[in-house]
This record gives sequence, C-alpha cells and structure tokens, in this order.
Amino acid sequence: MAGNPRNGRPYRRLVDWLRAQQLPCWICGHNIGYHLDARHPLSFTLDHLVPLSRGGDLLNRANARPAHRRCNSSRGNRTSTPPKVAPQRASRRW
Repeated sequence: MAGNPRNGRPYRRLVDWLRAQQLPCWICGHNIGYHLDARHPLSFTLDHLVPLSRGGDLLNRANARPAHRRCNSSRGNRTSTPPKVAPQRASRRW
C-alpha cells in the first residue's frame, strides 16, 4: 500500500516553492501570515485551482495557489471562488 503523496519530497518541494514567493491569498486577496502556526485560520496552505477530487494534478505548479487555511476550507472542492459579497444589514424601513 502506498503512503500519502502529500508526505513525499516532490509535494514538500512544491509547498516550499510556493511559500517562498510570499504571495497573497488567491481567494480573498489579503496577505497571508506565513509566520503563523499551521493550525491558525490565516496561515498558509497550498490550494489547488482544479481540486484533486475533480481531476486536478497534485504536483503541477500551474495548479498550485497560495491560500489562507480558512479560505481554502470554505472553498471546498468547488472549481470557482465564492463570490465576494458584503453581508447586508436588515433594514427596519418598510
């Protein structure tokens, strides 16, 4: 039985390559806390443009994007980013 491919050297090289670029989150556009603990919601994670569950390539640099842990989790396996809509307040006017 093969091990987890995300524990392998090629995947770690891809993560290190993307982390070294210090790019902002591709989903929300805000800066990523590259110095934060990996469990922090605003820390760096590698996100895949085409999700792996939809046929995306795990090790392809063209499919790798930097994202916040929170943004990556909220996106799930959708192929597009969620719309950036500001929450609306309820109005008391009739």
